[in-house]
Amino acid sequence: MSAIFNLQSLLVVVLLVICTCTYVKSLFPNLLDRKRTGILKTLWKCARIGERKSPWIAVSCLSMAFSILFLK
Repeated sequence: MSAIFNLQSLLVVVLLVICTCTYVKSLFPNLLDRKRTGILKTLWKCARIGERKSPWIAVSCLSMAFSILFLK
């Protein structure tokens, strides 16, 4: 089943994209720049969400890990 049709899988993919973009931006800050266009602009926005909402993203990742490991 595709991640688009399964809500839990879609949330996992979104969380992974946010966390990955934040990590890549910390390593290579010039790669994800707000002046870019297209997909790199979207990835920059994901990195910004990861930087600003860090405690909420961490709690979301922990809750998703718990639900995948113990409830699925």
